[in-house]
Order: sequence, then C-alpha cells, then structure tokens
Amino acid sequence: MTWIQPDAIASGVVNMLKVNMGLKAGETLLVVADIPRPEEWQTAAPAWLEDMLERAMLARLVADIAAAHFPDSQAKFLPFFSTGGHGREPDDDTAAQMRQADVLVALTSYSLSHTNARQAATKAGVRVASMPGFEAQMFAAGGPMAVDYRQVAADCRKFADALTAANEVVVRSPHGTNLRFSLSGRPGHTDDGLYGSDPERWGNLPAGEAYAIPLEGTGEGVLVAPAGWFPGLEEDMTFRIEKGEVVELTGGGAVGDEFRALLRLDSDDPQYRARRNLAELGVGTNPNARQPDNVLEAEKIKGTVHIAIGDNIHMGGQVEADLHEDFVQPQADLILDGRPVILNGEWQI
Repeated sequence: MTWIQPDAIASGVVNMLKVNMGLKAGETLLVVADIPRPEEWQTAAPAWLEDMLERAMLARLVADIAAAHFPDSQAKFLPFFSTGGHGREPDDDTAAQMRQADVLVALTSYSLSHTNARQAATKAGVRVASMPGFEAQMFAAGGPMAVDYRQVAADCRKFADALTAANEVVVRSPHGTNLRFSLSGRPGHTDDGLYGSDPERWGNLPAGEAYAIPLEGTGEGVLVAPAGWFPGLEEDMTFRIEKGEVVELTGGGAVGDEFRALLRLDSDDPQYRARRNLAELGVGTNPNARQPDNVLEAEKIKGTVHIAIGDNIHMGGQVEADLHEDFVQPQADLILDGRPVILNGEWQI
C-alpha cells in the first residue's frame, strides 16, 4: 500500500472547497469516511480492505489540507464503521454530526447519497458532496474534478430541461439494452458540482449529470450492464424489467450472483421488491470523466446514459430502499417522445 502524498492532491482539494463547495470563513467542514467493521476484517478480501483504508486516509488528508488552507474555517474528520452497502444508514452519532456542519464531504466506500442521514443533513441546510468510491487520481490535471464546472452546469441544464419536457423515454444500447418508461410529471434535475451558492445543495463529486425519476410501474424491457462497466463485472449482466420492477436477472458471473442475492426475485418481501425498483435515468455531461469501472466517475462520462435500480425517494420518487445501484450504458441511444437526443453516445441537442 502506498499512501497518498498531500502535495499531490492539495491544489485539487483547495479548488474543490472553493469552487464546488464555496467554503467560507467561519464555516465548519466535516469530512466523513467509512472504515471496516470488526467482522469485515475477518471476512473481506484484502484488496477490498486496502481500498477502503486508502480512501479513508484520503478523506483524512482532505480534512488536513482544508485546515491548513482555510484557517478561518473549522475542518473536522470523522471516521465511522462501514454500513456494509450503498444506501444503508450510518450510526446515529454520525448522522447527527452530519447535520451540524455547514459543508459535508462524504468521501466513503459505501454511498450515503440515498440515505435518510444525508437527506436530513441537506434539509438542515448543509451543503453536501457525496463521493462514494472516489480515487485520489480524480483530483489530477485533466481528471474529472479539473473541469470547467460552469460549462458542465450549462450542459446539465440543457438535458434536465429536455427530461422535464418528456413523457415517454426509450433507452437502447448496442449491448442489448432496450428499455421504455414514462417521465410524465417527473422533472429533470442537475448534478452540476456547484454546491456553494445555496443551502440544501447536494450532489456527487466528481459531478456532471442530468437525471430524472421514472414513473413507478411504467418500466418495460431489458437493461444490460456491459462487462467492464461495473466493478468486478467480467460478463454482461441482463435485467428484465416489467411494470417498473426487475423480474429476471441473468449472467454477470460473481457480480450477478451478488445481485441475485440482493434482489431475491422469488420473494414478495417489500424490502426486496423496493430494491428491484426502476429508480433513475441519468445522462453524463463531464468531458474529463473516463474511467468505466468506477461508477462514481463512469456515470458522469459525457455521452453515456445510466439506469439505476432501488431507492428513489431521496431523489423525489416514491420508493424507499436500502439499495441504489447505477448501471452505465456506453454508446447509448436516448429517445424522448420519439426525438433522439443521444445517438450512439453522440449528443443531438
């Protein structure tokens, strides 16, 4: 394991806190990171443990750099025990401290985006950057953090407006995705990375997507997660969706087995049915995003589309789940009310 050197990321961290988060004198910055639970030390693969520990150390360095470069603000670092899954709630003390900051950087391995804890922090006026799976190299020159976020914001708004105006959506890809659903009454939103202007702003860093929530119960068709476009996915994984819910999952190898266990397609238990919900349509708008097997970055790649299953209530939908997983579609077609807005990954608007 080679620890990250502070000098290698300092300028990127300072730029993030100034440009993306708008950290001001007198404000409190809280940087949170998950660390392995005692049982995970016994059961998790060494590579997984190393990845989580390196990310936690990166989070600590972000707090240290903030303290050095923003002496008129208060920077705190808070490690907490892993939740064990994306969208699962942190412990009560961590959730309470998240609500008490002015700016929250969640540099975690398991996402807190789709949790009540994150939502409560946002409602309390905290400006939140959710950064699950973030890697230090994303701060580098030419990387997805070193982008013109004002241009990203303009592109996000263009697609968000198109999604707001749309009723019927078709997503297709050369890998086999062919999915149709309704956006009737569901507005488009932007995740543009500029969270410093107003309280209650939150999103991912790196940022760069427009998104909307499919109307529950309307999704029909096939979603294919292509090999190489999800962590550890070595063969295509195919979801068949009926009435807005996953009803069949084939392929995917070991990753497919993990999702079959999570979705329990033979069960009518509300917990598993919520995980099977068709949850999100997103459009990537970040021209510096390139890495296909890191979902945080891959879903921001300019020209891609992504589809998520699981929780959508924390984004304005009606389904609450302890799971939210995105599957990126390269070279996709996105057709809104019969009008192509993306064809083979190329923007048409």
